[in-house]
Amino acid sequence: MIRTIFVAAVAALFGALPASAQTKVVPDSEAAITYSYAPIVKQAAPAVVNVYSSRVVRQSNMPPFFNDPFFRRFFGGPDAFGQRERVQKSLGSGVVVDPSGFVVTNAHVIDGADEVKVALSDRREFEAEVVLKDERTDLAVLKIEGDKPFPALEFADSDALEVGDIVLAIGDPFGVGQTVTSGIVSALARTQVGVSDYGFFIQTDAPINPGNSGGALLDMHGRVVGINTAIYSRSGGSHGIGFAIPANMVRLVVASAQSGGDLMRPWFGASVQEVTPDIADSLGMERPVGVLVANLHPKGPAAIAGLKTGDVIVAVEGNEVLDPNAFRYRIATRGVDTETTLDVISRGETQTIKVALIAPPEEPARDARDLDGPSPLTGIRAANLSPAVAEELSLDSEATGVVVVSLRRGSPAQRVGFRVGDTIYEINGETIETSEQLDAYVKERRRSWQVTIVRDGRMVTSVFGG
Repeated sequence: MIRTIFVAAVAALFGALPASAQTKVVPDSEAAITYSYAPIVKQAAPAVVNVYSSRVVRQSNMPPFFNDPFFRRFFGGPDAFGQRERVQKSLGSGVVVDPSGFVVTNAHVIDGADEVKVALSDRREFEAEVVLKDERTDLAVLKIEGDKPFPALEFADSDALEVGDIVLAIGDPFGVGQTVTSGIVSALARTQVGVSDYGFFIQTDAPINPGNSGGALLDMHGRVVGINTAIYSRSGGSHGIGFAIPANMVRLVVASAQSGGDLMRPWFGASVQEVTPDIADSLGMERPVGVLVANLHPKGPAAIAGLKTGDVIVAVEGNEVLDPNAFRYRIATRGVDTETTLDVISRGETQTIKVALIAPPEEPARDARDLDGPSPLTGIRAANLSPAVAEELSLDSEATGVVVVSLRRGSPAQRVGFRVGDTIYEINGETIETSEQLDAYVKERRRSWQVTIVRDGRMVTSVFGG
């Protein structure tokens, strides 16, 4: 088998074998396991780059014991000792995905960077512009300029991957220089990794170490099937469990950067929850699979398509979904202004429903207000919640009310513990419905403030003053 895989893959690179010969079979002799990855690596390695980022960190020269209020009373605060600047550097990997110079890497590789440089395998270095950075997918797209086209890699269809497929990881682990490792796809659709909002990863045992972040995970045709982004480790080194962002998600982020626009995610118009064994049993399902429709926006695509609360979505475009993370990934990779097909169990019957995905609308208008006055909410920038605002803040797109979109540093609101994403539900027993209403309310002086917010799906009430 293995010889056939590699001979077919190498031949595909050079056009020697037809597609029909590129089959997967079990090796049946010693000769069948004699192979080399060299042709694939020679083709792919020039397009895998090093990404260097740096930022200036300012630190106080104040001795540690001057944190004691007694010493600070006599000698002054941090400003009395001045500050020193230190350049903090980080190293990661990246992949050139367009000959014009578009490079994809992880967002955490360039987080907070004042300067980003890209070094090619031939040792040329280029200043890089950050074109798009998306923390929710942990992806960033850079742009470098050169006199001639750069070597670039193509994306594969990551949905075509199977557990057991052989893959190569190329990157710069620990800064030792470009390194190639091999392994197999250990698992697909890993959703409990906790690296990004769209938790849906390819798991591989190809050794991945610090510095590999942003590097390429390749199939046997030299195409990018994923961007290496995380490892499971208790020591900081590779334990054979690495995770890569699937190419189908990466492709969408790169396309947004190439078009010069912001990354636009499709709006489904419903929130979903996991189908537990108890829920599956109550619905007469043989096993807990799919996601349960929990809430519907009355004007959202899901409601318009005919979905109802309590329906169970078991597949998107024929791909089975096991939990909300997998569902969000499938919807996100469909893109805006597309139609997607869902397999749904509704009232005990299985049916197919087509949903037209659109950009999240800004209805109602956000009407952002900077709150000021004699209240603990001073320093908050509040806006009306709409699907568009909810998308920006990673909130439930069906939520309504008034939300904290930003906080002024050092403001009363920040000091008492308000956070971006808090929905201000009620003040002193009065329900808050619009930013205009909230703005007018906080301008009045009151003896005490009882504020109820919604944070991470839970209501929290705090009392200030009085």
